[in-house]
Amino acid sequence: MSQPAAAAGTQTPSGHTPEPGVPTRRGTELFLLICSAVIITVAIMLVQISREQTISRELFYYGAAFLALFGAAHFAVRRWAPYADPLILPLVSLINGMGLVLLHRLDFEEVTGSPFTGKQIMFATVGVVLFILVLALVKDHRTLARYSFTCGFVGLALLALPGLLPSSISEVNGAKLWINIGGQSIQPGEFAKLLLLIFFASFLVSKRELFTTAGRRFLGIDWPRARDLMPVIVAWLLSIGIVVLEKDLGTSLLFFGIVLVMLYIATERAVWVGLGLSLFAIGCFIAFNLFDHVQGRVNTWLDPMATAGEDVDPGFQLRGGLYGMASGGIFGSGLGGGRPDLTIWAASDFIIAAIGEELGLVGLMALLMVYLLLMMRGLRTALAVRDSFGKLFGGGLAFTVCLQLFVVAGGVTGLIPMTGLTAPFLAYGGSSLLANYILIALLLRISDAARRPQAPSKPKPKQAPIAEAHTELVERPR
Repeated sequence: MSQPAAAAGTQTPSGHTPEPGVPTRRGTELFLLICSAVIITVAIMLVQISREQTISRELFYYGAAFLALFGAAHFAVRRWAPYADPLILPLVSLINGMGLVLLHRLDFEEVTGSPFTGKQIMFATVGVVLFILVLALVKDHRTLARYSFTCGFVGLALLALPGLLPSSISEVNGAKLWINIGGQSIQPGEFAKLLLLIFFASFLVSKRELFTTAGRRFLGIDWPRARDLMPVIVAWLLSIGIVVLEKDLGTSLLFFGIVLVMLYIATERAVWVGLGLSLFAIGCFIAFNLFDHVQGRVNTWLDPMATAGEDVDPGFQLRGGLYGMASGGIFGSGLGGGRPDLTIWAASDFIIAAIGEELGLVGLMALLMVYLLLMMRGLRTALAVRDSFGKLFGGGLAFTVCLQLFVVAGGVTGLIPMTGLTAPFLAYGGSSLLANYILIALLLRISDAARRPQAPSKPKPKQAPIAEAHTELVERPR
């Protein structure tokens, strides 16, 4: 006697029964995590050999601890999101591990703020714990849409909070982004971006039809009604206005890009991109003429040599990064062979320059390819998921990682003015690392829904061909 289908598989806490014979690719994920642990262990060994000409047994323990940390994340995925994408977690572990290698290398130079490695390992551990909690508590990503306006208000409050607090506990290097209490600091804006992503995704999905059908046509463009578009515009202007007043240009650009892309995904109309870029150009012109810190960033970007030798030299950091990458050349100076410590903030804002110096153009391109793969798997998840909120939310999460990396790498290489953001999972910093692990957990939750086999629909009773159908007597109504 055959068993029922529900008893054939293993019941998961999320209420889903994996179908027998349907591959979940969890073995592939575990194999790639082991490969990532081996690569990171070998890289740490190369740093140790270069700096101290010896290999200690502790390095193997570090590799085992790294594998155990992401092994816990792997088993959480296996338990609570068995059909999630098998590449996303290994790619994140590889990027996070390379960041630890670079921070360990900077610790040998005893730069300001070091040692970084121990603190970053603690942040990564807390991040993985949050990752597991999100997977365990958020059983269905669509439930987040119920709290969209709450998320929007809380996100804006978190974004505005450092600007309302005294500078003594919120200002670092001229930007009011932090809350520093008792020697511990946190950057609320990193978590605000996730909450605002939920708000924008839910609101745009609920108003998507009105954006494309309701409204009036003016200048060849179908404009939505003001009452439908106004909440998005107000939230967008508030978020940008707050970060401009807090002198955080990087977060301003990040929010602008997220809103623009999500609006384009929701409506599939390229005119929004043109309008957004026009607004961006106008905003840049106004900000350049109103704010001194914007003028300073732009002038340093245009000519980093202009202030060389002066008492106040804002171009020193950018010059240091460019000189470091130039000295690395194509193949780099090797791990431990360069001087990345000569660049200010090499552990956080300019860690991309440290990688370019020690691993060269080849190593930097390889790292960017890993980021590109992570973004592609995120966008693939957004395309495959069946519900509209998941598509928009997943696309926003994947694009956030991509845009943040572009802003950081563009600032370090001189493509765009420096903004102050940090590379996701790579740079030193607790708030960014914790928020990005939550982001990846949400992306895997959506991926699990996208790759999960659908329950077969109930078979419909077949109707007999009309030639074989029985004759039915129909009484005429009286």
